[in-house]
Amino acid sequence: TFIKISPSPKGLATVHDRDVLIYCISQCIAALNEGRSVQRKLRIKAHDMLVATNRQTSGRGYELLKDTLRRLQGTQIETNIQQGGSERFSVFGLIDRADVVRETRDGRMQEIEITLSDWVFDAIENNHVLTLNRKYFQLRKPIERRLYELARKHCGKQPKWDIYLANLARKTGSTSSPKEFRRMISKVIKDNAAEQYIPDYTFTLNGDLLTIRPI
Repeated sequence: TFIKISPSPKGLATVHDRDVLIYCISQCIAALNEGRSVQRKLRIKAHDMLVATNRQTSGRGYELLKDTLRRLQGTQIETNIQQGGSERFSVFGLIDRADVVRETRDGRMQEIEITLSDWVFDAIENNHVLTLNRKYFQLRKPIERRLYELARKHCGKQPKWDIYLANLARKTGSTSSPKEFRRMISKVIKDNAAEQYIPDYTFTLNGDLLTIRPI
């Protein structure tokens, strides 16, 4: 099993670009839960998406959204990961295309049509999608988001989930030294203990072992 990711001319899609993808997926899941059919092409209101994903709604915010759409469409993924019970080699973007359907005179987008890739849409139809707390979009640091995602996937509602820092570094894709990675994780844990801004879970570090528990 392998996965290879190649950047678009605007660079690789980022963890914050993925918010747009998560928003689109959430709209599909909500429709399925209500018994409505879904299609790969979604028409969404740009302002609603910006608000829901905790992004700025100024003119600058709309320009940044266009760059996000460029990266999501242009970032290329190659994989042979199983999907829907079969294994196949696939090359695709995270979205197939994006169209601004309506635009105000000052250049701000009003409605966007986003066409999800077949691979992403297959994951939705086969229920291979985890739900996320809405507060996830308020997490600004990539490491905080990745910790929440790993907690959501591996811990879920179990009493706890343990992982050693070396393995955690691999799962987060960190290129930091072990000392710097420990310092970074320790700071997140300390800040979260004081403010509890990472939703649903608590984190404790004992030596090199990180323990995650649901709240």
